[in-house]
Amino acid sequence: MKDSVCLTHWLTTPLGPLEIGLDVSRPAEPFYQYIKFKTQETLADVMNVAQHELLSLAADQLSQYFLGQRREFTELMPYFHHKGTEFQRRVWRALMEVSYGETRSYAELAKMLNNPKAVRAVGAANGKNSLAIVVPCHRVIGANGTLTGYAGGLDKKKWLLEFENPQSMLRF
Repeated sequence: MKDSVCLTHWLTTPLGPLEIGLDVSRPAEPFYQYIKFKTQETLADVMNVAQHELLSLAADQLSQYFLGQRREFTELMPYFHHKGTEFQRRVWRALMEVSYGETRSYAELAKMLNNPKAVRAVGAANGKNSLAIVVPCHRVIGANGTLTGYAGGLDKKKWLLEFENPQSMLRF
């Protein structure tokens, strides 16, 4: 099997650096490997030199999101390599149904999948999401409205939720 070739692009956001990784191992079938927040400690090797139309597309759309000009990323989804189990992919598709400015609990997401007892499995699948913001795992909260797990950190999750819905009755 051919080794993965990943091009990266770094985007400055109000929440700090966001890295976009694009796998180009098979040039005819590039896909987004990840979009994730980085900490200052992990920035020693930052080189924003990769040029690819799909990196530019993701960077442009994420910049628009942070300017309040974009709420969906449908143009990016054909390039999301859906690694993971069938259940994880179902959870990620369900996440895409949670609209901008809205939240769902893990239990509500499990019910959306017609599997109400799968609350913990939904949480685990949510944690495996590799496309921060694009697949909006930050919109999933605890049953009592509390903030729970987010790979980028709860401070970023709180910021994203308040950014998407400043009038929310939920205050985290």
